[in-house]
Amino acid sequence: MPADSTPTMAAADRAARLGDLFDRHQARLYRLALRMGAEPGEAADLVQDAFLRLARAAAPIPDGDGGEAWLVRALVNLCRDRRRRRAVRARAAQWVSVPEARPPDPESVASAREQVGGALARLSPRRRAVVVLHEIEGHALVEVARILGIAAVTARWHLSAGRRDLRRWLDAEDRRGS
Repeated sequence: MPADSTPTMAAADRAARLGDLFDRHQARLYRLALRMGAEPGEAADLVQDAFLRLARAAAPIPDGDGGEAWLVRALVNLCRDRRRRRAVRARAAQWVSVPEARPPDPESVASAREQVGGALARLSPRRRAVVVLHEIEGHALVEVARILGIAAVTARWHLSAGRRDLRRWLDAEDRRGS
């Protein structure tokens, strides 16, 4: 007998044992997956995944009822994982739900620009420069400080105060407009 025939015989034996386990337990595992809340097509996929896990496992296939127990545990874990993934996706969908995007009304865009421009004009020149460079032009605060020749902590303070003033003025404008 050639030296490489032993692994082939072991692989054939493993495949035969998997086939036997599938024939004996597939229907019961399918019903278990259905009882655990899977849809019919999904239940079939979960059963197949359980058998694939057993086929890919490095350990030998358990004898007797050990194979069935291994498959049941794998199927239960797969069903739990599926349920957890669905719960995570459902929670994420709550936070991500984006209303249907409509093109902005040109009149409201012009009005908003006018309000923001008026509020920016009320800021002191240095504070306005910090806000515009950081918020509108997208420069990092360290870069804003370097451009204006001020300390980074001073730029951060002007940005914070400018945001606070803008928010207060724009909120007051909204209350007057409503």
